[in-house]
Amino acid sequence: MPWHKSIRATYYKQLVRNMIFTIIGVSFIPVFLVSFTIYYTFVTAYQGKINAHLMALVENHKKQIDSFLSSRLADILFLSESFSYEQLSRQDFLQSKLFLLRNSYGGIYVDMGVVTAEGHQVSYAGPFKLSNVNYAGAPWFQKVMTQQVVVSDVFLGYRGFPHFIVAVRRFEGEQPWILRATIDFIAFNNLVENIRIGETGFAFILNKNGELQTKPRFNFNPAEGCYGQFLDCSGPIVNDISIDERPDEQGNTSIYVTALLKNRDWLLVYQQKRSDALADQRRAQRISLLIFALGGLCIVAMSFLLSWRMVSRIADSDREKEMMNKQVIESGKLASLGELATGVAHEINNPVAIMVEEAGWIDDILSEPEFVNNPQMQELQRALKQINTQGKRCKDITTKLLSFARGSGSAIRDLQINEIIEEVVTISAQRAKYANIEMRSSLQPDLPEIKASETEMHQVFLNLVNNAIQAMEKTGGTINFKSYYREQEQKIVVEVADTGPGIPEAIIDRIFDPFFTTKPVGQGTGLGLSICYGIIRKMNGDIQVKSTVGKGTQFSIFFSVQ
Repeated sequence: MPWHKSIRATYYKQLVRNMIFTIIGVSFIPVFLVSFTIYYTFVTAYQGKINAHLMALVENHKKQIDSFLSSRLADILFLSESFSYEQLSRQDFLQSKLFLLRNSYGGIYVDMGVVTAEGHQVSYAGPFKLSNVNYAGAPWFQKVMTQQVVVSDVFLGYRGFPHFIVAVRRFEGEQPWILRATIDFIAFNNLVENIRIGETGFAFILNKNGELQTKPRFNFNPAEGCYGQFLDCSGPIVNDISIDERPDEQGNTSIYVTALLKNRDWLLVYQQKRSDALADQRRAQRISLLIFALGGLCIVAMSFLLSWRMVSRIADSDREKEMMNKQVIESGKLASLGELATGVAHEINNPVAIMVEEAGWIDDILSEPEFVNNPQMQELQRALKQINTQGKRCKDITTKLLSFARGSGSAIRDLQINEIIEEVVTISAQRAKYANIEMRSSLQPDLPEIKASETEMHQVFLNLVNNAIQAMEKTGGTINFKSYYREQEQKIVVEVADTGPGIPEAIIDRIFDPFFTTKPVGQGTGLGLSICYGIIRKMNGDIQVKSTVGKGTQFSIFFSVQ
């Protein structure tokens, strides 16, 4: 095969290069060993230093942010403990406390309010018209009623711009009440944005749902899911601070340092392009490569001829070995398959012969006069006909198995694709009926023939139908076959559509990968669609999939007619 020859040629070229470099290495062991040791030590130490520096920087800012939030919470908690509900419910008194807090902390506090257990704000101090607002439906209010102290996520709320709430729950007798304060978002955002290193470093905060809690320095759209998928939430999270490398939205590798905040409700993420963080390392790498290149050029000409002659002899030896291995493998395969096919055919043909013979005997009995007027006679004759038909099917199966063992099961010939589809529909109809699934066909007549293997075409369509039935066996539905000819493109198109649950967008690009399956362990190998894809691509065709969750899935197969 061309690709196989290409890989082998690449292997021998690589072997030549390896031998050349081996000779070079042996000749210059002292120079290369010292250079490599220095380079490796520098790279390891530098990367470790960068990682340690970034983790220390993020940890320090984590402490600052946690301290900032704890201090704000402590301020509100102190006010709620120092003054009674009656005092704080007076708007002039609450306004004076807000004034003191703003003077002490430079405008970090935007407003304050006292809220009853029913969510009604009875007292408000601040620049907005939020008196008599009801917060019963607000997430932070529902949370503080169960947890006593809360620092909410960032949200828009009644005022229409980002902010978050610090709130504490207290009791007046047995009646709970809440003191809340709004923290200035810009001041908090500036605290996070202070983390900057190099030209590309910036930081932001996400909540558990992956929603931004600050405005990033550069445009950034976090992924949906737990902490924006920066952490693996399938198990317990061991470390509060971690470092990782992954491609960013532009395809460049970036370093990500993450730290959990606010009792793990928020995640601080620091992002910097790897090329920016490791700029000095790249310069050292270029110098090292230059040294290696200059040393190798001194003896490449001398070692090239010797290496090429040795590899040529190895290539000749490999070709002879490969021919012998192919002969041995093919002989073993044919022997094993022939033995298997013979045994299976024998085991199936014996009971099938008995079944057909008994069906004939029953048919003879039913022709007797006493059975002619039996009201069930028509149904009995139908059943006998079905037994005879299925017996012939079993015989065809054993014949195909024997053909496969002889190497003729996948012979390429001219096929009418509609006939293959009709056979598959007939074979699968009974199983679909039990699953409350209706199979429909809309096939364009007089389609051109295609060159393909009948066995492989059966395998492709049966795989698609079986997958659809398994997806809908609990709910029922419809499987639609449609075929038509695109004359301008000279292609036959076959569409297999179902009304099942659909394929999630997150995995639809992987369904043709070998061993990928969504079925429980033991119920699927993940090879069915991969084999279908391989068969269609081998024919220079194409297979595409469209799916909508909750509506269904459609596979479109394109056959070239030439």
